[in-house]
Amino acid sequence: MNYRNGNYAAFYVAEPFSEYNLGAYSAPDFVYYQTLRAWKGADPSFPFVDSHEKTYNVRDGSSWEGTLKPRLHKRLANSKNIVLFLSSQTRASKALTEEIEYGVGVLGLPVIVVYPEFDPILGNGKFDSRVFGLWDKVPAFKRLMDTVPTVHIAMRKDQIRQALNSSSYMVQTKAKPKRYRL
Repeated sequence: MNYRNGNYAAFYVAEPFSEYNLGAYSAPDFVYYQTLRAWKGADPSFPFVDSHEKTYNVRDGSSWEGTLKPRLHKRLANSKNIVLFLSSQTRASKALTEEIEYGVGVLGLPVIVVYPEFDPILGNGKFDSRVFGLWDKVPAFKRLMDTVPTVHIAMRKDQIRQALNSSSYMVQTKAKPKRYRL
């Protein structure tokens, strides 16, 4: 049985991806993920447990079926939820689609959806209309998001902390499937 205490950060980067390539550090969605890591580094009480650190890194040129996909699955299996960054730069890459289809569709992981470009994400009690357009960019997420609890938040440390601490968005104690807002 897996020890499911990690938070799996899902984000778009152009493929092939290498975190050792300087281009990755300028990719907006990767920068948002790095922000979570920086918050954790500056504040050990920040509740982000990076599932990407639970297995060794892969190199460019690794086989998708033989190395990359199994590594994603292992990291997701050791996670209690997915933190998905959705921005105007997000695209449905092979990796991001697999992360959503396996993490949500197979494992039933709740999703904390972070919208870095919208604060607030609501207007008059409803989602900003531009949020719907972001869902269209990742069809697997749009199709599966109502099968698990999904909480939709801005890229604010306090909201992310609240979502990460909430048992409603952890696979072991998750709330009923629906769209939540903080």
